Amino acid sequence: MATKRTLTQVEQALREKTREVDVLHRISESISNTLDLEAVLRHIVDMVVEVTKADACLLYLLSDKRDELILRASKNPHPKLIGRITIGMGEGITGWVARERTRVVIPNSASDDTRFKFFHNLPEDRYQAFVSVPITTKQEVVGVINVQHKRSRRYRPDELALLSTIATQVGGAIENARLYDQMTRKALQLDTLSQVSETVSSNRLIEDVLQLIVTMTAQMMGSKICSIILLDQPTGELRIAATQSLSEQYRRKPNVKIGQSISGRAVQDRRPIIVPDVTKEGTYMYPDMAAKEGLCSLLCVPMLVREKAIGVINTYTSKPHTFTAEDVKLMQAIANQAAISIEHTTLLEKSFEMQEALQVRKLLDRAKGYLMRSKRLSEEDAFKLIQRQSMDLRKSMREIAEAILLAGEIEERADKRRD
Repeated sequence: MATKRTLTQVEQALREKTREVDVLHRISESISNTLDLEAVLRHIVDMVVEVTKADACLLYLLSDKRDELILRASKNPHPKLIGRITIGMGEGITGWVARERTRVVIPNSASDDTRFKFFHNLPEDRYQAFVSVPITTKQEVVGVINVQHKRSRRYRPDELALLSTIATQVGGAIENARLYDQMTRKALQLDTLSQVSETVSSNRLIEDVLQLIVTMTAQMMGSKICSIILLDQPTGELRIAATQSLSEQYRRKPNVKIGQSISGRAVQDRRPIIVPDVTKEGTYMYPDMAAKEGLCSLLCVPMLVREKAIGVINTYTSKPHTFTAEDVKLMQAIANQAAISIEHTTLLEKSFEMQEALQVRKLLDRAKGYLMRSKRLSEEDAFKLIQRQSMDLRKSMREIAEAILLAGEIEERADKRRD
């Protein structure tokens, strides 16, 4: 009987080991087929749920600043929560596991644990059993996997060992996917900067240049909305000059004054401003519009020309996003290139205006000279005559001067023929 029981135990252990090997093989095969970080995370969660028969599984990754954990994948909690839940290092059970680099196993009444943190939009308080395992690579924690069961559960040693093995195995895959993601993003950034430079130096109309810049910037930053807002010097107001947003409500957003809202402050202070969530920012003037359009984090960068702000470039995300120093530096480079393009166009327009004014002045001088000779008028009377004709006929001074000179030429030709 004892031998039979021992044999049964050996067979059970063999089945468990075979299952573990199969799971690890499937995970290894899956993560080696893609470097897409989001796909890797989703697959990890699915596999963990399958292995543990969990009612819920949440995967957190350490932020770039390594000061908080961000929910990046889950099974059962609503998908809209992905990227919106953050936990500080040492905060709650998840933060404690990341900081201490050790797993936590709670077979029942998980919410009674003193380290437990309640989230209003996560159903964690409804679960009894809870396992939290650190994800590591190169002896560094990169994230945490949480497994939850609605009923009390005694986790077997082999289950816990498998979870830890999975966490260790996928740590390297996550790091590789992250590196690939960073490389892809870098390549896109360099390509965007190159295209922006080409666009700025092209002969396109300034409206087309600005529209291309916001379109390329939105693609590079993964923006929900990207816009260029320019300062109108006479009124001191900031108005939307270009945006890739199709939202009429956003496009018709009222102008703001310097110092008002986020854009006005960025212009006034000549510095970038980051807002984690515009719907919760007291100084943001359009929280209702932002909520309706699904806007969350904002990076507002001033467009500077010789330390003078002429507007801003705004980029919004649809979910919480931590803008890095590199993001700010990149956006500032684009903003400054756009500012240079605008200044160049303005100088050209002023140059054309000066040339036009000079031509008009020469025409007026010639027209006055003709009237002074032919009508024996003083210079002042000749000018007043041209001015009065311009007002009466609703024609420009240039048009009146050209008409006088044309009439003079016709009269001179007629006189020559009579002679």
